Amino acid sequence: MPLPSLLAVFAHPDDESLSAGGVLARHAAAGARTAVVTATWAEGTHRVAELAEALRILGAGEPRMLGYADARVPQSAPGGVRLCDAPLDESVRRLVRHLREVRPEVVVTHDAYGGLTGHPDHLHTHRVTALAVQAAGLAHLYPDAGAPWRPRALYLATHPDSAAGELGALLVRNGRPMYSVPDSWVGATVDVRPWLAQKIRAVLAHRSEVERGALPGRIARMAPADRERLLSTEWYIRHDLGPASALPHPESVC
Repeated sequence: MPLPSLLAVFAHPDDESLSAGGVLARHAAAGARTAVVTATWAEGTHRVAELAEALRILGAGEPRMLGYADARVPQSAPGGVRLCDAPLDESVRRLVRHLREVRPEVVVTHDAYGGLTGHPDHLHTHRVTALAVQAAGLAHLYPDAGAPWRPRALYLATHPDSAAGELGALLVRNGRPMYSVPDSWVGATVDVRPWLAQKIRAVLAHRSEVERGALPGRIARMAPADRERLLSTEWYIRHDLGPASALPHPESVC
């Protein structure tokens, strides 16, 4: 059975590679359409250039940016508003446009915790994506953003409780809390070892994050066995939305 077309929506450049790089590479290798929307950082900034290289490695097309500022890095979108401060309706509209243009069967984003670390941009990207996936299929919402489209499933990148302790020791510093979900919530566990080398190359393509010692930098310094433990499995909570479908444009609705 062919793999479905896929749109990933993540908060920052590098989240796509860290959270879903294996799945993105897997779908692209199988010939499925793949694309990535990134909520923060603006066109022309250095991290968007790094994102473009990571997406090339994963086979996920060109960057698609919502253009908001990172909550902790104002220069990520000079003169722009922070994602968390943007009007919700505006953020949803921007993402609906991408959903209707790409018309994916499956959408992937952060879970409601925003992953193990609970970054506020991750949390808000989850909220915006959950709303946009519903809105994209409703003909009378955002009619200027393209013809309606409803994906068939929403997958939330997550970490089960059973894996959180080991992964947290590799990921989380300074005793910060970690956020994981009951194992029974996980609807898809994907072994991405066949695409692990590709995923690691994509993570390391975010060179400025490597240089400043963020998670890609820590991964760059890890022993190969630790890298594999951290990155070779991806977990997702699955929400089925019904068959993927195009719906009438508002002008055609009786």
